[in-house]
Amino acid sequence: MLPAKSVSAVAEVLPEPIKIPRSKHPISRNDISENALKVLYRLHKGGFEAYLVGGCVRDLLLGVVPKDFDVATNASPEQIRSLFRNCRLIGRRFRLAHIVYGRDIIEVATFRGHHSDESDSGQNISKQNEDGMLVRDNVYGTIEEDAQRRDFTINALYYSIADFAIYDFANGIADLEQGLVRLLGDPEQRYREDPVRMLRAVRFATKLGLRIEQQTEEPIKRLSGLLDNIPPARLFEEFLKLFLANRAQANFERLTELNLFQYLFPVLKAPLKQHDSLEYRIANQVFADTDQRLGIDKGVNPAYLFAALLWYPMSARADEIVQESGLPIYDAMQIAAADTLSRQSRSISIPKRFSIPMRDIWLLQLRLQQTHPRRALRLLSHPKFRAGYDFLLLRGKVENNKELIELGKFWTDYQKQNPNEVQATGTKPKSARRPRKRGPNRRKSGPSTGGSTGNNG
Repeated sequence: MLPAKSVSAVAEVLPEPIKIPRSKHPISRNDISENALKVLYRLHKGGFEAYLVGGCVRDLLLGVVPKDFDVATNASPEQIRSLFRNCRLIGRRFRLAHIVYGRDIIEVATFRGHHSDESDSGQNISKQNEDGMLVRDNVYGTIEEDAQRRDFTINALYYSIADFAIYDFANGIADLEQGLVRLLGDPEQRYREDPVRMLRAVRFATKLGLRIEQQTEEPIKRLSGLLDNIPPARLFEEFLKLFLANRAQANFERLTELNLFQYLFPVLKAPLKQHDSLEYRIANQVFADTDQRLGIDKGVNPAYLFAALLWYPMSARADEIVQESGLPIYDAMQIAAADTLSRQSRSISIPKRFSIPMRDIWLLQLRLQQTHPRRALRLLSHPKFRAGYDFLLLRGKVENNKELIELGKFWTDYQKQNPNEVQATGTKPKSARRPRKRGPNRRKSGPSTGGSTGNNG
């Protein structure tokens, strides 16, 4: 007799997989990373099944260069570790093996089985919360069970290193040909198991030029509030995937339409319903600018995106503090920045390496109003001057504010007049650096000659 399963445990039975032999598909080993091939071959030689799986197979079929190559196997995490010295095991929700080759990491997952709250093993267990979301899922199974546990049909594709064939368990190739993103199983149940699948559906559709299948899309607005249950650190990673991959504006529009973006940034929930609001316009513009920069291989700092998205809530809060306490605007902005970041961190946690530059960008909006030549010259050497200046131009464009536009023009002209003072790396020009004072116990690097003879001169 089968052990008792949770409500969402038993996945629908998939048909026999469609096997596409090497002669019938376009994937070549020349398209697969060398390190991924090393992992596949070693697992195979060790007597285990080894497959490329999911997004990398899907992307290769579409002629897209995969960002990552993920491997699935019937080897347990401990067996994987015994084969690779350069292996580290990670994860609590589902245990994974990372095979590390310098900066390249190949992720290897053991085939997942149907989850149950009961298990004969202390480690081979799963657990769901009261909303049905999987919070632990260390249940191992067969490749057939693993395919049933995949989220989308287009991700239930396996490339075998044994015979170089593709195994299609859910008619994923047919959905690719029809341009569809379709969930495996009952959509509401699958979203409750992992609400991030709603974000992934949007990301796959925009990235690959597909549309979300009707039954897959229907529950999203109703269930969007489930994103409140996702850890803020995980939503930060999803934010980066959504908005730093050349489809930022399209993702913003679809997420807003499906009532998902509002749960990433709840402080913007009401204003985003109005497409003519400043909050909506600055978000739409900053994502359009992001796509443009990424399209010409320029970098985008997440701190700049967060600064733009949260600027109007922060400045509104600063105005409230000024009215209530009479504090100077600079002090009020410091308090408002901390308050806004604290509220935002309940949805998306923003690491300090981004939150600190965000504050600099915001406070520079005050300092950039100071156009006295001496102060202006010093400001050019500020480490975040360029980001603050770019943000000033963005505000002028979004608000169509004459004063902001004129201030932006001043700083544009001033940089042209003082090109040597503008530091692309954010370091101060030599003329702005103060000489270091030598401490009483500091050892000199050479004989005393009235000045330093070391590398600090």
